[in-house]
Amino acid sequence: MSASPVLITQRKRILRVIFISLLLDLISFTFILPLFPNLLEFYRNLEGPQAESSLLNRILYGLNAYKRSFSRPISDRYDIVLLGGALGSLFSFLQAIASPVIGTLSDKYGRRTALLWSMAGNIASVALWVAATDFRTFLASRVVGGLSEGNVQLATAMAADISDEKQRGATMALVGACFSIAFTFGPALGAALANIEIAVANPFATAAGFSLFLVVVETAYLYFCLPETLPSSRNTTAANGDAAKSRAMAPYNTARTNSHTLLNFTHFMFIVFFSGMEFSLPFMTYDLFAYTSSQSGRLLGFMGLVAAILQGSVTRRLHPLRVVQIGVVASTISFFLLGRLTTEAGLWTAAVLLAITTATVVTGLNSLSSFEAEESERGGKLGNHRSWDAFSNKCNDS
Repeated sequence: MSASPVLITQRKRILRVIFISLLLDLISFTFILPLFPNLLEFYRNLEGPQAESSLLNRILYGLNAYKRSFSRPISDRYDIVLLGGALGSLFSFLQAIASPVIGTLSDKYGRRTALLWSMAGNIASVALWVAATDFRTFLASRVVGGLSEGNVQLATAMAADISDEKQRGATMALVGACFSIAFTFGPALGAALANIEIAVANPFATAAGFSLFLVVVETAYLYFCLPETLPSSRNTTAANGDAAKSRAMAPYNTARTNSHTLLNFTHFMFIVFFSGMEFSLPFMTYDLFAYTSSQSGRLLGFMGLVAAILQGSVTRRLHPLRVVQIGVVASTISFFLLGRLTTEAGLWTAAVLLAITTATVVTGLNSLSSFEAEESERGGKLGNHRSWDAFSNKCNDS
């Protein structure tokens, strides 16, 4: 039996909470992206040859052994790129393990409860980054963050909980717009804050501290403003005043042909090729054009702005399947350009196409996946969908 439809006024209020909280979360998350090359270089210089037994040097020793396995020598200048890929792979692997568990727990105990516990893990992760005066602590920060990162999948589940099938595409576009807006401002803000040094032992403490402030504010906002959206909690009669309006939003049954296995496999195959572009792009620009953190932040911000405009004007109006098709074409052309990249003009052209892909494919696949999930299993199904995303990120980073 379907849950009672969400009242129109309540739906608007919940969507506002989801949008603001996810925006805060993603801006905080994107702070670190343009900083990664310089951050890892800082730890490498800090724990140099004088600390041969350090964790970082043991990891670098393993990466050097990996490099020597190739018949063609790999220059030492790629050590930072390889280390960044290893850390990205670790984060994605942990997220792939945690996502289905977090989603299933949200089906059983409620979205709000699962999200608040996830936020507690995020606070611990960022707090460790603030205190990361050595690589070991920074690595612990990434481990805790990977295991507790459930915000996006839970926001997607909550958006699906309060939307009928006619509204689903536009609602998922709203979630996608949070990504785009966050990438417009987050990387540039993180790079700017990294220039403010308040602690010699951790030059990135200012960016980390502001990131911590944002996730604490987000957690407090969710605690006081987010109601439970789990459909089983709404099996009560709608208030008489909004009952007529609510009926128009009631779910309707439609035969579906897309299995979750097919959608997850499609998602996996796409992300294997596209994955972690927001993570990998700063390393590419660092290697090819010697971009600074500020320059990488501006590039990611530009991509986020383009994607945000598309989310608000195009993606929300198209059928999810058509949205996916447009994004796949754009990503194919962008990869062709990136494979032959020699100029900054080519880089920025590819960035536009990557922004189109960011604004379309994942949003469309999330919408299609949410259509296939029953109310009682939505969290777990979307968690599995997110897990395939993270696992493909892991494969790509490796």
